[in-house]
Amino acid sequence: MSTVLNYIVYGWYPYVCLTVFIVGSVIRFDREQYSWRSGSSQLLRRRQLMWGSNLFHIGILVIFAGHFVGLLTPIAVFDWLGVSHSFKQMLAIVVGGVAGIACFVGLTLLVHRRLFDPRILRTSSFGDIAILLLLYVQLTLGLATIFVSLNHLDGHEMVRFMNWAQGILILRPESWQLIAGANPIFKLHIFLGMTIFLVFPFTRLVHIWSAPVWYLGRRGYQVVRARPHAPRTTPAAWPRDRTS
Repeated sequence: MSTVLNYIVYGWYPYVCLTVFIVGSVIRFDREQYSWRSGSSQLLRRRQLMWGSNLFHIGILVIFAGHFVGLLTPIAVFDWLGVSHSFKQMLAIVVGGVAGIACFVGLTLLVHRRLFDPRILRTSSFGDIAILLLLYVQLTLGLATIFVSLNHLDGHEMVRFMNWAQGILILRPESWQLIAGANPIFKLHIFLGMTIFLVFPFTRLVHIWSAPVWYLGRRGYQVVRARPHAPRTTPAAWPRDRTS
């Protein structure tokens, strides 16, 4: 039973999540563009939102970049650069730990603000609360993996996850065998990570696709001209009351 479950969850479930993630995002953008937004509530408790949002976004961007580069960069590239597995493991622990703590503090502020302010709670949908709590659990698990990683600083566990992730992308579902015996915390962390991709198109997370990255490449400032005033009319130009 354990073998079958590992085969389904870590062999085929990733393809279900990636398919829904891509196809669902395209369909939602095509059919529900008015719902393609972050649903900000910045008019309420603006100060707490500012601190929570900034810490959360900075931390999550660093974490995502670290996972993307760390898992999907071929091992041969690190070997060619002279980056050892132990150094890569320590770098992931230190940088990921700092970014994770910042993200955790920010997300805690956002969750507290969302759940304990009656006005914000009334304007929050089930999806708003559910995705926040899902991210909160996922981030907590990610921080918990640091303590497990300290027991194998040689980096062999990280290499195992790298081979699994890269194997899945090149359509090798049998790669599930590489992580079947991994620590349960890592396996649950991976499962929830894939689940976030699965629910992504149905939540406010879709606003990530609309991030104005192209602003960074603008050649100049946007020019905004004042709207010309409409000419004033005189009483002589007003229409006469025919009843008079």
